[in-house]
Amino acid sequence: MQEALDFLKEVRALDDVLRGLDGAVFDRATQFKGWTFNDIMGHLHFFDAALLRALDGADAFADFFGPAAANLAQGHSILSLQDPWIGALSGPDLQNAWAQTAQDVAKAFESLDPKARIPWVGPSMSARSAITARQMEVWAHGQAIFDALGQVRKDGDQVKNICHLGVVTFEWTFKNRGLDVPGPRPDVRLVLPSGADAHWEGEAGSISGSAVEFAQVVAQTRSVKDTDLIVEGPHAENWMAHAQCFAGAPNAPPKPGTRFCRA
Repeated sequence: MQEALDFLKEVRALDDVLRGLDGAVFDRATQFKGWTFNDIMGHLHFFDAALLRALDGADAFADFFGPAAANLAQGHSILSLQDPWIGALSGPDLQNAWAQTAQDVAKAFESLDPKARIPWVGPSMSARSAITARQMEVWAHGQAIFDALGQVRKDGDQVKNICHLGVVTFEWTFKNRGLDVPGPRPDVRLVLPSGADAHWEGEAGSISGSAVEFAQVVAQTRSVKDTDLIVEGPHAENWMAHAQCFAGAPNAPPKPGTRFCRA
């Protein structure tokens, strides 16, 4: 499954930028909710491990994730879910553990039927959707680390997977907020890092420009006002003002000027 290889590319890009950094750097806060590098690495590591357990079936996944889900239901933060499992693991040791688990995930998914159902938090997902969601997570959370380090990531065309996730969650963006879907999805025309075009046909308004910037908006790593995307029509403007391609409670996109590369 190509998406498993695309996920691994994102893992390696983040692993490379962290490789060799002093352990103290992992305590640095990012522009994403003040999460530190350790917070982000622990979050990625925990959910990658959860996905591996999900491959063993619904009972195995429930045994692993059940206590965390109970804490979440009681109002604990999402970061608190990983703390008992991560323990004292931090810095380069946490990075190494995450990288190994992520590689195990990629290897496991590479040979799966893309349509196989995987148990998860809430409804089950197809294997393709599950690994694409993991690619989006490492790409989006990794952006905060790249930004904090003043590094501009060199994206590949695998970012198209994240754009696709953004497109197919058009209705979810509104329903998750208890809002009526405003109408048909806008037309989306993007340019991938290689210069190739990507197009998702729509009916009401349009969005065009950089695939990386579109992915940044739907994954909430940039405000649409901090991009050069061309957004035309009220449906498109409404979508880009609320876009959220990931599951969970509604999250407000970053305000203009709050997420940027510290060059």
